[in-house]
Amino acid sequence: MGSGLFALLLRTLTWWQAAAAAVTALAFNIIALPLIGGRRLYRPVDEARGFPLGILLYPLSVLLLILIFPNRLDIVAAAWAILAFGDGMATLVGQRLAARGANAPLSWNRDKTIGGTAAFIVFGGAAAVALELWTRPAVVPPPPLTFAIAAPIAAAIVAAFIETIPSRLDDNISVPAGAGAVLWIASLVDAGALHASRAAIAAHLPWAIGVNAIVSYLGYRARTVSMSGTIGGAIVGTIIFTAGGWRAWLMLFVTFAIASMASRSGLKRKVLLGIAEERGGRRGAGNAIANCGVATIAAIVAVTSVHSMAAWLAFVAALTAGGSDTVASEIGKAWGRSTFLITTWSRVRPGTPGAMSLEGTAAGIVAALGLASVGVALGLTVSGAVIAIVIGATVGALVESALGATLEGPGILNNDMLNFINTAVAAAVTLALA
Repeated sequence: MGSGLFALLLRTLTWWQAAAAAVTALAFNIIALPLIGGRRLYRPVDEARGFPLGILLYPLSVLLLILIFPNRLDIVAAAWAILAFGDGMATLVGQRLAARGANAPLSWNRDKTIGGTAAFIVFGGAAAVALELWTRPAVVPPPPLTFAIAAPIAAAIVAAFIETIPSRLDDNISVPAGAGAVLWIASLVDAGALHASRAAIAAHLPWAIGVNAIVSYLGYRARTVSMSGTIGGAIVGTIIFTAGGWRAWLMLFVTFAIASMASRSGLKRKVLLGIAEERGGRRGAGNAIANCGVATIAAIVAVTSVHSMAAWLAFVAALTAGGSDTVASEIGKAWGRSTFLITTWSRVRPGTPGAMSLEGTAAGIVAALGLASVGVALGLTVSGAVIAIVIGATVGALVESALGATLEGPGILNNDMLNFINTAVAAAVTLALA
């Protein structure tokens, strides 16, 4: 938390001076800190590992934020504040309340508590707003005051829930990455674009609520989604329908339908092999966020910024990647004859994290081509973008397989996190190619 006070310097430093300071801090933590008694800061896991991973990732994350946002050091300052004060106070408050027996654990992660998460949001949000306002005059032109107050609070809320995800990914990576992403997305919001979209949003909203309430209920009755999936899917569907109307929602529905059918194909063989989807293939809220989170963000950006065309392209690419990856995985598990790891090319059992097969990969490419074509037919993007979308989806799947083969087994990333990364990579690659 004390190191977070160095973010005050971002008001006076240039981006390259700030980057040089972060590099110096990283070198200090690697070389000098252990020599001057810094080993007392090591956690037991650091002693067992032989080096302090968290202490090294902290300045590295700050350095990456500076390099990614060289012209928006206010974003760096706010994300840094959330990392330092949000995460720090969550630990202190959580431990104090737990010692008094007044801190209930979260249902999805027993290692995290309600009190700690609340402290993360309150203190992280307050510190982020303070440092955003402090650094704001150094940005040309200064960001709107609304952004300086609302965006850091939203970033703190999202980062707090990212911090509760049950995985072994270090918080010094996940928290600043999530906070920085939210702040960047918020920086794209344009008052003029939002005003121009207001009438369409108001017209779509009643239909969005009604249609998604009915479809989510029917999906639950048909046992394609769990209760959490019903709620999560209804929220995602409502946002997408409100932003893009029935065409965007239909793209979402087609993607979900294809993924559900793929999950149920060859179900008997998957059950016998012990590699069937949990809950009989029923999708939960985590699945909805993992596979549709990037698309939902893109839909919001489409109606709140001047980058509507690029945002809808990212929307189609993200949904295509999520749907085609599910098809590839499920067809591979059901019909794949030879399953291998992309990292070593060694043959492994179907269902192994990161495993691929020729049959599944081919099915995934066909599904990507089909879903991209659906996006074109619905008028969400242009026909010339189909190849870029298919390439983006394929690259996203390859990245997911590589990360799954190396990081899912040790518990650093879970399947939902991998799916989110897959769709994000697919959208980014598609936009770069387009």
